[in-house]
Amino acid sequence: MRSKSIHGKSVSDIQSELDNAMVDRFNPTLAIVFISVKQDRKAICDLLDSINIDVFGATSCGEFINGHQTEGAIAILLLEVAKENYNILFEDIEDTNLDNAVSNLANNALNQFANPSLILCSSGINLKEEFLDGEKLVNSMKKSLGAEKIFFGGLAGDDWTLKGSFVFTNKKDSDNGIVALVLDGNKIALKGMAVTGWKPMGIRRTVTKSKGNLLYEIDGKSAVELYLKYLGKEEKLSDQNFKIYEEIGFEYPFIVERDKTETILKTPVNIDSKEKALVMNIPMEEDSKFWFTQPPEFNIVEEVIEKATQLKQDINKGVDALLIFSCAGRQPILGPMSTEENEGLAELWKTPMAGFFTYGEIGRSYQGKQNFHAGACCWVTLKEKA
Repeated sequence: MRSKSIHGKSVSDIQSELDNAMVDRFNPTLAIVFISVKQDRKAICDLLDSINIDVFGATSCGEFINGHQTEGAIAILLLEVAKENYNILFEDIEDTNLDNAVSNLANNALNQFANPSLILCSSGINLKEEFLDGEKLVNSMKKSLGAEKIFFGGLAGDDWTLKGSFVFTNKKDSDNGIVALVLDGNKIALKGMAVTGWKPMGIRRTVTKSKGNLLYEIDGKSAVELYLKYLGKEEKLSDQNFKIYEEIGFEYPFIVERDKTETILKTPVNIDSKEKALVMNIPMEEDSKFWFTQPPEFNIVEEVIEKATQLKQDINKGVDALLIFSCAGRQPILGPMSTEENEGLAELWKTPMAGFFTYGEIGRSYQGKQNFHAGACCWVTLKEKA
């Protein structure tokens, strides 16, 4: 498998980049496209379709390739791979429900290949301004596809407008859908992981009252009051204009224990003043254990690169391409370090890379199970087997 990454700020830029990429008998069959909602994605799809390149695409909150990180632009990973080794599936959730859409997609993947592996993207927020339930998506996929199957990906973004994100192929486009690049796992190997880097602070805590995405009590105390007290923000209790997600939720998520061997991040996104509860991006089940977090530092990036290095040593082989699905919140929190993180992964693997900032990440922690993540850097390599 050969690969090249290209980028641009317009359709004409991408046309020029394509022309340059294909001068040395490089004949891509597949394009993985991460694109701003401000760009004309139909024109990009038409351009790629005109030269018989299949499209797997998602809108972004910022996009990047080796050496370039942009907002409002286009990043594309081009792959020259045999068409019999992959297929692109698309499910629109609008006319069904999430479980049915995932079941249809999984069954089609299993019918396509005996051992399918997936790159998976879904819309993050639809035009009705409803967020897709990423945890339900992942749990349903594990159930329908099989817990041992490998899939990585992310939820599409929309440059933080929160008005509607999209996934698409050559001819299909949806603000409420799922697109999957299904690979023959016997021919193409996927290796990767999801890493957060946040460190726990203080004692392990217990959820004592919750319902759905509402978190009422922690250790028998008001979740809202305890969280704000922990951050020294008690005065915000009476501030009607306080935006917990933008002001503190990004930087201080919760580290939630899962299966006693893994942790994931869950983030407060709002305060429901009527219910006097924290609104979480992912439900916090009663009796679940978690920690508050330390302020983010440079060691967040160091942990991502360190664990990637460990996995590379285990593989001890080169790879053909690299995809990165990084939480949209990492960029405002880490600033320039988010670029160092992405570039560090590309330099470590020394291969063409493309990625985007997401509204949620899908992947496995190191030697762990498949999970939906918030606040993670999730990356995956592709390698054609000999």
